[in-house]
Amino acid sequence: MIGGGPAGLMAAETLANGGVDVTVFDAMPSVGRKFLLAGRGGLNLTHSEAADTFLARYGERRGALAPMLAAFGPQALREWAHGLGVETFIGSSGRVFPREMKAAPLLRAWLARLRAAGVHFAVRHRWLGWAGNGTALRFAAPGGERTVTADAVVLALGGGSWARLGSDGAWVALLRAAGVDVAALQPANCGFDIGWSAHFAERFRGQPLKSVAARVTDAGGRVHQRAGEALISATGIEGGLIYALSAVLRDTLRAQGSVTFYLDLAPGRSLERLTAELSRPRGRRSLASHLQGQAGIKGVKAGLLHECLGKADFDDPARLAAGIKALPLRLAAPRPLDEAISSAGGVRFEALDPNLMLQAVPGVFCAGEMLDWEAPTGGYLLTACFASGAAAGRGVRTWLQARTSRPAAGG
Repeated sequence: MIGGGPAGLMAAETLANGGVDVTVFDAMPSVGRKFLLAGRGGLNLTHSEAADTFLARYGERRGALAPMLAAFGPQALREWAHGLGVETFIGSSGRVFPREMKAAPLLRAWLARLRAAGVHFAVRHRWLGWAGNGTALRFAAPGGERTVTADAVVLALGGGSWARLGSDGAWVALLRAAGVDVAALQPANCGFDIGWSAHFAERFRGQPLKSVAARVTDAGGRVHQRAGEALISATGIEGGLIYALSAVLRDTLRAQGSVTFYLDLAPGRSLERLTAELSRPRGRRSLASHLQGQAGIKGVKAGLLHECLGKADFDDPARLAAGIKALPLRLAAPRPLDEAISSAGGVRFEALDPNLMLQAVPGVFCAGEMLDWEAPTGGYLLTACFASGAAAGRGVRTWLQARTSRPAAGG
């Protein structure tokens, strides 16, 4: 097992429960570092929505992930956590969290159970690829380079975001050199650069945009709409609403060279109502007071209007109302991969057999974020990592059993 995140640890548990001797190698001084970071603000383990809706969150890779999620989905994940003594609850948004809202107690209990099951851990072991004839694994270890042989290997090395926690994407070159088809890693659940004026960035960076909605048309002409909250960053915009649309925004930007999405700053009011309210005489009141009193627009929302609209728009109530309902924001680029919550791309499912074994490298299985899928935040990322880890573990057991039951040559 190479990689000590949720996918690797779940594969290790699946194998250990089947009586397989398992060692987990990890490049970091301890395992589960990104998992712990994910739980810093309350560990969102999974989601309670209906199965079809849940599966739809995985977009084009829904079909590939469906069997894994059927075998180990949201309810199974909750029961697994309960088996570790960690109770869960469903929040108002349908998201599922541990009762304590922390990742550390769950990880501690899990590691204790893995060790009791006989799983060994070798930390500070960075995988360097295969030795000579490809039958042994090379590691950079504290005492120098180490070579390890194994009957089977599960690679659960993560994507390319948050390199300081171990997911640096260095494995891409190693697998490509072995003939594995790997899609380029890209940022997912990420923010985007816009290029604010210095005045706006200085005044409003870090400010939340609450109760807004976004609309974007992709390169194929399909319209995508979401409501939620966003956050103004020093260079652009991020937050839950943007993360939910990040795949569409990123892919449209790449296909077209640019993308503009439209922000509705007052989703609870119609264009007609806003136009009528803003057309009322403001008398001696300032424009800022008029905007706040008639349209509820103030603070960062008012700042955005001044950033994106011209003076003539403010002089015309109809144009100002139209700007509030569909404020154009032109994105320049996604933020760098290392800043993203997760990554898209990775080992294509077409390069794997149904048990997640690499067709180009028999006996080597892949799981977790290093596979070519992506999903929004909301528990979908972790659930698929757990599910694919369990699937890889089952795949290894099937493969090992087939090898031991195979007749000897000439028999």
